[in-house]
Parts: sequence; C-alpha cells; structure tokens
Amino acid sequence: MVINRPGIASMSLGRPWIHDLPGKLMQAAAHGFEGIELFFDDLDCYAQRTFNGDHLEASHQVRRLCERLGMSIICLQPFSMYEGLIDRAESDRLVNEKLPQWFILARALGTDMIQVPSNFLGPDPETKAPRTTGDRSVIVKDLQRIADIGAGEGFRFVYEALCWGDHVDTWEASWEVVRDVDRANFGLCLDSFNIAGRVYADPAAPSGKTPNAAADLAASLERLRTANIDPAKIFYVQLVDGERLDAPLDENHPFHVEGQPVRMSWSRNSRLFPFEESRGGYLPILDVAKVFFNDLGFRGWVSLELFSRTLANPDPFTPADHARRGIDSYYKMGRVLNWEGQEEKAPTSIAPPPVQHRL
Repeated sequence: MVINRPGIASMSLGRPWIHDLPGKLMQAAAHGFEGIELFFDDLDCYAQRTFNGDHLEASHQVRRLCERLGMSIICLQPFSMYEGLIDRAESDRLVNEKLPQWFILARALGTDMIQVPSNFLGPDPETKAPRTTGDRSVIVKDLQRIADIGAGEGFRFVYEALCWGDHVDTWEASWEVVRDVDRANFGLCLDSFNIAGRVYADPAAPSGKTPNAAADLAASLERLRTANIDPAKIFYVQLVDGERLDAPLDENHPFHVEGQPVRMSWSRNSRLFPFEESRGGYLPILDVAKVFFNDLGFRGWVSLELFSRTLANPDPFTPADHARRGIDSYYKMGRVLNWEGQEEKAPTSIAPPPVQHRL
C-alpha cells in the first residue's frame, strides 16, 4: 500500500548562513519528517563554511547524515531560470555546464530527482526587454532537452508552476507543459500555495483576494478534478498556506522589493503551514488538498515548503519551532482527510542545533 510520507524543504527550517544545515536536518528527523527537499543555497552554505567550497564533499556528508537520521532526500532544487530563455547561449550554458554538475551532486546526495520551477527571470532591469518567451513550443523543447539528457543519467525532473512565473503561473499551464514534454522522467509538482496564490489571493488588494476569488478557485479545482492527470505523473505535492497581510503589498509596504513581482515578495515573507489561521492563514488549502488526495488519488511525498521572514530569526530554536509547526500541520491534515497508514510520532528531541562540524 502506497501511503503519504512527510517531507519538508531545508529552507523551511531556517535561513542559510543563520541556521546550519546539519542542525536543521537533525530537527526535521527528530520531529518525524522522513524526507527533505534540499535547497542548493543550503548545500552551498554548508560547503562554503565547512568544506572550503567543495560541494561534492558537502553532498556526501549530507547524504551520510540523512542516512543516519533515517531520512530520504526527495530532490535537489531549484534548477531555475532555465526554460524559455531568449538568450539561447545562456540556455546552452545551463545545459552543458550547470546540469552535469547538478547530476554529480544529486547522485552524491542519493536522490534521482531535480526540481525545476517555472521561469520568473522577468524583463531586463535596464532595457525592460523580455528575457523569456511565452512560446510553448520553445518551453517544451527546452524541457524535453534536459529530460532526455537526464534519462540517460537516471534522473527525473519535477516541474512546478510558480504563481509569479513569467509565462507558466497556474497548475493548468504546468500540466500542459508536462503533458506536451511527454517524457516518463518528467513530472509535475502541485503546490497548494501556488495554486491558491494565483487565482484566489491578491496580496496587493486591500481584501487580500482577487475579485472573484472563491468562484475562480472553485472553477480551477474543478478543472483539476476532471483533467485526467495520472497520479503517477505527480512526483510530489507541497502543502502550504499564506498570511493575510494587514495592508496591501504596495510600494509603501515593508515587504516591497522594487522590480519583484508582488506575489513573489509575499511568498518570500508570508507563507504559513496549513491550519495556521491563528497566524493569519486564509487560503482554502483544505479544499485544494481534498482534490490532491481524494479526487486525484495522490499518494507519496507531501512536502511542507514554507518561506517566511520568521526563518531569519537567529534564535537557535528556530529550526525546531518550524519543524514542530510543520509536522503538527501534516498530522492534522492526515487526520482531517483520514489518510491510511498515518502514524504520528512524538519528537525525539527539541534541542537547538549544534554548531557546524564535520561528521
């Protein structure tokens, strides 16, 4: 019987350069997480601080620690700003130089999956000229290119629509891309935040919502129910909520970043775990989750991918606090949706993370 397994993103436990990666992994395992989405920023920080910039040695050590903790590395991410580039020389560079290095690191980490978020490079900040194309055929060919190379190396790719993406910003658009790429090793990541954050939420509006939020989300979820997506093409899902802001996120808001999409600024500062309404959560995440698990029949990795200003808190208990909040959210979702095989585990430790060290 395939059951759901709890995962969390390494960046969701504390900021790199503030909270060390081994400590975050230890807290994730202690609180019951079985898998980690490993962010390259965390790996890079660990390599720079502990291994003189040797990413391969850092990868071997991360794998060793995860094995000792009984955790899997779900994926290495994000292989970003890739598909649909107008600058084809840069596209070639990413494929010919960056991608082989990521294969080496992913193999050392013991994962066969690399996550690819939809491109959000945006226009050139000086000329304002577009740097990506919305031409679906170019996007699909670019992703087929890495899928075909990855297939020969034993790797899978998981594609996720970001709600601030340049051209792919809805689950519908990402599924059309995955369908058209048509490769066994190229699948979909469905993220509750990015789905609801695009059609339901508008952090720039006083209400925090789009004009027809409830109806638009309901229509999108109905399309998801009836899209005939093979659950096997969903490589994993992410469950996360968003915080209702006290004021519109405009140029006067402290989260505003010049030139950055509003939804991206909101995402970087204000994600929450599901069922954290007391902290301001307001997206209909349960409605989205019901479609993932009850209608589509997904079973597998369920990752809690949270970005928040709270992750920058230098308190050494920050990783433990976020691990506790995340696993509490995961277990509550399991109880509400009656997931089979759900076993709640008490934390084995709540100690703050140790200083960085070689294993």
